[in-house]
Amino acid sequence: MNGMNDRREGFEKKFAMDEDTRFKALARRNKLLGLWAAEKLGKADVDAEAYAKDVVRADFEEAGDEDVLRKVRADFDAAGVAVTDLEIRSQMDRLLEMAAEQVRNA
Repeated sequence: MNGMNDRREGFEKKFAMDEDTRFKALARRNKLLGLWAAEKLGKADVDAEAYAKDVVRADFEEAGDEDVLRKVRADFDAAGVAVTDLEIRSQMDRLLEMAAEQVRNA
């Protein structure tokens, strides 16, 4: 019985660690996306960092990526930046891979 309990606890710990890594990678991806979008919006330095934090906070509105996409899309539309949803999603995918690697190597 102890072997089964040890194995279950091991799986639970791995799951928790995987979820923590996923959360960190998504948060980092959102920050990187915010910095990318800030550049497109003509923001730099402190304004770019503040905007990136706003993008990270936008992810807490609902589960999934739609809230982040909506924020960036709305800001691009308001500023007249011509970037498609497909381009934003593509950037999100590319940056998630980069962020995941950064988290793993941290």
